[in-house]
Amino acid sequence: MALHRVAYWEWGDPANRRVLVCAHGLSRQGRDFDTLAAALADHYRVVAVDVVGRGQSDWLADPMGYSLPGYVADMVTLLARLDAETIDWVGTSMGGLIGLGVAALRHSPLRRLVLNDVGPSIQPASLQRIGTYLGQPAHWATLDEAADALWAISQGFGPHTREQWLELTKPQLKPDGDGFKPHYDPAIAVPFKLITPEAAKAGEAMLWQAWDRLTLPTLLLRGADSDLLSHDTAVQMTQRGPRAQLIEFAGVGHAPLLQQPDQVQAVVDFLRSP
Repeated sequence: MALHRVAYWEWGDPANRRVLVCAHGLSRQGRDFDTLAAALADHYRVVAVDVVGRGQSDWLADPMGYSLPGYVADMVTLLARLDAETIDWVGTSMGGLIGLGVAALRHSPLRRLVLNDVGPSIQPASLQRIGTYLGQPAHWATLDEAADALWAISQGFGPHTREQWLELTKPQLKPDGDGFKPHYDPAIAVPFKLITPEAAKAGEAMLWQAWDRLTLPTLLLRGADSDLLSHDTAVQMTQRGPRAQLIEFAGVGHAPLLQQPDQVQAVVDFLRSP
């Protein structure tokens, strides 16, 4: 087994032992949290990770390492390095499942958990949609061309200004000759495309078991039009396990990107409440 490097972005006082870890979705990266971090950097040392295979982090030689248990193990190593007194977690989609995995560990250090548009049950239609673009080769001549192409597969993020979308697009790109390519290892699609209905069902059962073990205060965010987290699953999550507080955002699908003032305020209010 080879070691690998995991990069992260930081805001706030590096000596602050009150830490907020932010983890992104499947094909995203840590700079998605710039806006949220700016709103919370006076209260926390904010750490937004580039999960392995994405952003500035290393790519793995064996694509089967791109899995939830591997991501959780990386985060345990990161949390030990941060030397925090209290740790809160915000996770969008895949980043939420990583947070759920960390929170369910025995003696977990997490104090509060925000899950953004994800839960133990994932709708098959969303996996099919993501599978149509994940890992596909792409090259864009300009930032604007890349932004247009990424917007075409990102309608679920809800309304954004062009300026917001260009800022969100820049960290999604790597230089590629005279243009750009996606920032992530295309091989993250390999284990994703090997998920069978049977494996998905077994994984769902394990995630519900993990959910039912949680006792920490939990906020669940949901895009009202989400094709990944159903309303029924979200309601179940308010009734079992940590009995999450649920907030839904109209006009948004999968997933709220935590750029808009109402979305940011919901997270800030939850994390800063007594």
